[in-house]
Amino acid sequence: MNLDKATKSIAKKVKRGFRGYPQITLSYFGESADCATEVVIGFTLEEGTVVQEQRFSCKGDVRKDETIQTTLIKVIERAEAKTVLEVAGVSIIK
Repeated sequence: MNLDKATKSIAKKVKRGFRGYPQITLSYFGESADCATEVVIGFTLEEGTVVQEQRFSCKGDVRKDETIQTTLIKVIERAEAKTVLEVAGVSIIK
């Protein structure tokens, strides 16, 4: 899957809003608001359960890394996530 297709697919799933569980939450982190060097995927099976997290990082912007974006799509599909949420912006790592 190419970068553009993966990015659009994630955006489409996020745009749908809350549709129930299981739920995936994507949070981006970086040293500046312009470049996210890490993404954290949070998986919640059902309300009230512990969130399982997985991290991916790279030297460049993870939002522009085809391998990472394709991996995010695969994680979402394999988890059969009904809801995909994305934390707005990039949280600064100190």
